[in-house]
Amino acid sequence: MDKIDHIGIAVRDLEQALPFYRDRLGLQVKGFEELADQKVKVAFLPVGESKIELLQSTDPAGPVAKFIEHKGEGIQHLAFRVTNLAEKLKQLKASGVALIDDKPRPGAGGARIAFIHPRSTGGILIELCER
Repeated sequence: MDKIDHIGIAVRDLEQALPFYRDRLGLQVKGFEELADQKVKVAFLPVGESKIELLQSTDPAGPVAKFIEHKGEGIQHLAFRVTNLAEKLKQLKASGVALIDDKPRPGAGGARIAFIHPRSTGGILIELCER
């Protein structure tokens, strides 16, 4: 693991959530992106070498909407930057770690991503991210 790439925070509405992060915490929004296949709209807010990603579901049946339904708004995942995502996934799988993604897939901001299942992490959804 190279570093923490970002922290994903699930919100019901980006426009309602942004004023706290932008106006109160002083973070700058560096862009928005919609990922149709993941049913999510993302706002990027850099913090040093990492960033906050605010995640709003674009579909009531999407994973972020389901997360909010069960747990409420809040931290949805923690993302670690890795150098060779495909190799890291092979290593994790070989060691018995439960993966949501066996192979890298496209993610926000041009990254390649994969998720580790929370049952292998003590309940935390972990994303691995290669940029």
